[in-house]
Amino acid sequence: MEPTKAAFSNIDEYIAQYPPEVQEVLQTLRSVIKEAAPGAKEKISYGMPAFELNGILVYFAAYKKHIGFYPTASGISHFKDRLSAYTVSKGTVQLPIDKPLPYDLITEMVEFRAEENRMKAESKMKKKP
Repeated sequence: MEPTKAAFSNIDEYIAQYPPEVQEVLQTLRSVIKEAAPGAKEKISYGMPAFELNGILVYFAAYKKHIGFYPTASGISHFKDRLSAYTVSKGTVQLPIDKPLPYDLITEMVEFRAEENRMKAESKMKKKP
């Protein structure tokens, strides 16, 4: 169930390539992200679904045994203590596909990233003459 290398023009096309049970998880994840970051724009970036609001917030992707959730390195480090049950790397958390996703934690991570991006955008605006 690895993602195909086909180019997707939107998240619907990306999700449609998976079996119905995986599509359901991906659609729920998508909804949770949209709810946590109203106004975020959907796009495909690096072949994965991505959301941006004042810059990239998060990416996600489905794999054979997990959902890859990519809240960037700052999102991982900020929530490191709460991610100890998962396989984590610098900018990624692997969420087992056969277990319920931690949607409350995902919501908090997206909200954190949205605030982080908002603060960076405000800082840049203040620096402009």
